[in-house]
Amino acid sequence: MTNIVILTGAGISAESGISTFRDEGGLWANHRIEDVATPEGFERDPKLVVDFYNERRAQAATSAPNPAHDALARLEAEHKGDLLLVTQNVDDLHERGGSNHVLHMHGALNSALCASCEHRWPAPMKMAVGDACPNCAAPMARPDIVWFGEMPYQMDRIERALAQADLFVAIGTSGNVYPAAGFVQMAAHYGAHTIELNLEPSAVVSQFAETRFGKAGETVPAWVAEVLEI
Repeated sequence: MTNIVILTGAGISAESGISTFRDEGGLWANHRIEDVATPEGFERDPKLVVDFYNERRAQAATSAPNPAHDALARLEAEHKGDLLLVTQNVDDLHERGGSNHVLHMHGALNSALCASCEHRWPAPMKMAVGDACPNCAAPMARPDIVWFGEMPYQMDRIERALAQADLFVAIGTSGNVYPAAGFVQMAAHYGAHTIELNLEPSAVVSQFAETRFGKAGETVPAWVAEVLEI
C-alpha cells in the first residue's frame, strides 16, 4: 500500500472563484500583507483585519467545490494506504467536497481563536473586534489564521507523514511560502516520488520528479483516476 501526502494551495480553490494571494486584481491588491496578515497588523488596526477576514469568509461561503476537490475526496475514500491531505487554504472547500480528514496548516476562516487562552470555537459569519472568548470571557477573539511570522499548525504531524510517504503531491501551490515550499525537498530526501500538479510551474518546480500542468479541475481527477486504477 502507498502512503500519500498531498499539499494543496490557493490554485485548487481559484477555479471555485476564490482569489489567490498574488492574482492581479486579487484579494491582496488593495491591502498590504503586513496590514492584514501579520500579528503586528492586527495590533495596529484590528478592525481592518477582522473586516478583511469577514469578507473572505463571506466569499468562501458563496463558493462551491470544484472537480479537483471532489476527486481528492474520492481518493481519500477509496485509497487503501495512508493519506494525509494538508492544505494551505483557509476555506472549507475540501470538507464541503467530501474530504473528512483535512489538516489546515494555515488555519481556517470558520474558526475563531482566543489570543488569551488559545481556545477555539466556530467563527460567526461576522466577527467583531472585542468579541469575548466563550471559554475565558476575555475580549480577545481573533481570526484563527496563521499569519506571517507565526508557526503553521501541526508541523510535527506533517513532518512525520512526509518521512513515511511513498508519494508527495503538491497541487496549486506557488512554492513561495515556507515551510510548505520545503515539503517537496523533505519528502524526496526520505525517498518519496514527488509530483507537482499546477496551472503553471511553481518557484520550486525543479525539485519535483514529475510535473503536470493545466487546470486543477482537469489534472487532479485524471491523476486520481490513475492512482486508483493501479
